[in-house]
Amino acid sequence: MQQSRPPRDEDVPPEPQPSGPDQQWEHYDLFTRVNKALFALPSFFKSDLLISGVLATDLFTFNASLGATIEAQVTDGLNELRSTRDPDQKYTLYRFVRQPQTFPDVTLRSSSPEIQPSILMGIELKGWYALAKESEPGFRYRVTPAVCAPADLLVVYPWALSNVISGSPRLFSPYVTCARYAAEYRNWYWRYKKTGSSTTEIKLSSASIYYPAKTAPISDEAVNDKGGNFGRFARTGLMDQYMHKLFREELSGIPLSAWQSFLAIFSEGWTEERLTRVLDQLASESSKRRTVLSDKVLSSIRQHLLEIAELLSNE
Repeated sequence: MQQSRPPRDEDVPPEPQPSGPDQQWEHYDLFTRVNKALFALPSFFKSDLLISGVLATDLFTFNASLGATIEAQVTDGLNELRSTRDPDQKYTLYRFVRQPQTFPDVTLRSSSPEIQPSILMGIELKGWYALAKESEPGFRYRVTPAVCAPADLLVVYPWALSNVISGSPRLFSPYVTCARYAAEYRNWYWRYKKTGSSTTEIKLSSASIYYPAKTAPISDEAVNDKGGNFGRFARTGLMDQYMHKLFREELSGIPLSAWQSFLAIFSEGWTEERLTRVLDQLASESSKRRTVLSDKVLSSIRQHLLEIAELLSNE
């Protein structure tokens, strides 16, 4: 166990640095192409799931159920993008396979027991409803660094409905990082950077085998975590720059940040006066951005949000 006394500045080790497989690894080119395929996937992602008639304030509850759907369809999508990740057909006997309730969620696995290694890499997949009231992913990532193979990835796919409060799930560009680095940084952050508690002791898992069995105790645990916040990966700050860029992406011609701020007020109750104030605030904030939104776009934002407000008030 790590010591619980508050660390002095001289006791704080350097923060972990991004890692990954050695560039001399014989499958390194495959690793880089899988990364590229992950970013290409949202353009190819299609879902037969159609959601309508659900209160906008309840859409976040679909994150858990949609997580499994996204996980399955991302797996299928990666297999369909075989030409992108394996243009020379060197890995025809390997395919991505889901393994629910086991770390990692998806593995690139051989279809023949005679082929070694049987697993080349793994992907821990997380879905995130980007328009939820809490404007950061709420998933917990507690896996111990020792069970993360060098080529394993942590991948977060933000999603929203195509028509904002109805339609099919639409994926946005993912957050991708090495799984081991994410686990190491999470522990370093909790131990040395997090504020608000004098006890930052962590009980490390004893597991140390890559691609562990489903029953293996692979999670690290914070000794003092009454709020259940250990593993809240987004709070480490590693995703901040990514989220800033994400919320500038548009849905129906309007930035995600505007949709998120607007829909958040309905989680707490609203009045017409408050709605007008929020709309004015959104317009003011947009004018402070580096790319100033035009009056035409701001007018479109106001019109769309007022239409949705009317729909919400009638539900």
